[in-house]
Amino acid sequence: MTSPIPTRYTAFALCVLGLLASLACLLLWPWLWRGWIGTAAFAALTATGVHDVRQTRHAILRNYPVIGHLRFLFEYVRPEVRQYFIESDAEAMPFSRAQRSLVYQRAKGDPDNRPFGTQLNVTIAGYEWINHSMRPTKLANHDFRITIGADCAQPYSASVFNISAMSFGALSANAIMALNQGAKMGGFAHDTGEGSISRHHRVHGGDLIWEIGSGYFGCRNEDGSFSEERFIKAAADPQVRMIEIKLSQGAKPGHGGVLPGPKVTAEIAAARGVPIGVDCISPSSHSAFTTPLEMMRFIARLRELSGGKPTGFKFCLGHPWEWFGIVKAMQQSGITPDFIVVDGAEGGTGAAPVEFTDHVGAPLQEGLLLVHNTLVGVNLRERIKLGCAGKVISAFDVARMMALGADWCNAARGFMMSLGCIQAQTCHTGHCPTGVTTQDPQRQKALVVDTKADRVRNFHRSTLHALQELVQAAGLDHPQQITAHHIVRRISDTEVRLLSNLIMQVQPGALLGPLDNQHNVFRTYWPLASADSFQPRMNTARLPVVDSAQEMAPAAAA
Repeated sequence: MTSPIPTRYTAFALCVLGLLASLACLLLWPWLWRGWIGTAAFAALTATGVHDVRQTRHAILRNYPVIGHLRFLFEYVRPEVRQYFIESDAEAMPFSRAQRSLVYQRAKGDPDNRPFGTQLNVTIAGYEWINHSMRPTKLANHDFRITIGADCAQPYSASVFNISAMSFGALSANAIMALNQGAKMGGFAHDTGEGSISRHHRVHGGDLIWEIGSGYFGCRNEDGSFSEERFIKAAADPQVRMIEIKLSQGAKPGHGGVLPGPKVTAEIAAARGVPIGVDCISPSSHSAFTTPLEMMRFIARLRELSGGKPTGFKFCLGHPWEWFGIVKAMQQSGITPDFIVVDGAEGGTGAAPVEFTDHVGAPLQEGLLLVHNTLVGVNLRERIKLGCAGKVISAFDVARMMALGADWCNAARGFMMSLGCIQAQTCHTGHCPTGVTTQDPQRQKALVVDTKADRVRNFHRSTLHALQELVQAAGLDHPQQITAHHIVRRISDTEVRLLSNLIMQVQPGALLGPLDNQHNVFRTYWPLASADSFQPRMNTARLPVVDSAQEMAPAAAA
């Protein structure tokens, strides 16, 4: 038999009964203040129930008036409850509590040693370690540096660990100032992100890598095209040490962006060179060049206009033939970038479509390996320095990337955590709880620049100190000596292999001759690449079928 009042309405019915009872009490004892409070509370709950039944947006609230709000409350606090009470130290994504704690400890200068042994499962497939030497070295310091643009008029001696690209606008003014002050104190570089150089970048005078995206912010004409005049003026600043052309970003490669007009404040407009209150558009591709050869000439032109500062580009690997076309343009023109930064698909961003963050672009390992091996195969590797970015947090992360071919590493989210980021993942809402990714003046005040700058410097210093200890343990003199022969990976319960036996390794000059014995990615896509176009030489619908499941995976078993 059906109940006249379904149980799902029980809470609503009790609220109505409570309201009637409170009103009855007031009629009998109008001087009781508790009665007035009860009446107000039950009236509010009853009104909520009436609204829930009448609204059409949420089916749960129509079926479960009043009590249905608990579902939304629990959903709202679920991330915090899980983070603080449920999840283990190693299970959260994108960064585990153990990783975040490591950054916090190093940033604060707290001890980062761990008692009682590793918490990792060393028997699980994928576990990696670095082999140590019977004769460790003893290094004088941890200030590991490389020279970028050695043949330029203004070469740059860079740290092997730097701040990755994060724009003012994505980060708050206080966050930008703290990062740059920390970079100044620690002697490392701060990438501006494509939002260009704001006045906040200039306060403390830390070294800048000026990233120039497809919107040409800071060096654009009114129509959005590249402006040589404005570029020359900005690049002449001695604080700008390198010029980086952004082709794509790991978290959303091939995707442009729009900063809505209401968010384009006077400060952001001044930094980017755009009108206040007007939609700020980042196209998905550059207008200053349309072919690999034009891109090389653009790089050469920027190097000349900047007075000989190292100039290169950043990208996330996509179609192999496009990358090969860029390399062929280097060969044909004789123009090479001073550096290339490979961004992994696991990289972070303030906001991006889920499909792009999850399923577009090559992960860092595959991208870095292909770029490194291609340059080795055409004898250009010694002329071009390689940087990389993508979930680099610890000294082992740095060492592993160098084993795969990188000369230096960049980190974004690691340095955000050193500022106090708690991985709340509200970067795109403007409601960042720690003042790192918000333009709200009141929220920003929580981030005290001088204090956080110390933490930025401490995180960098402690990470490089840990890297020094790894290098010493391996019996080496510099992180650049770390190779894939030093890293071991577990394949199964009973098998381990050197990383050098698992990844593709191309011999110097091997791509200058016949490709018969080369990896499938070269045999298949190198002939399709052209210096004159980013398109393949044949219609993509007729691309040859690759006879290996590892057509583009340089990490395939040898």
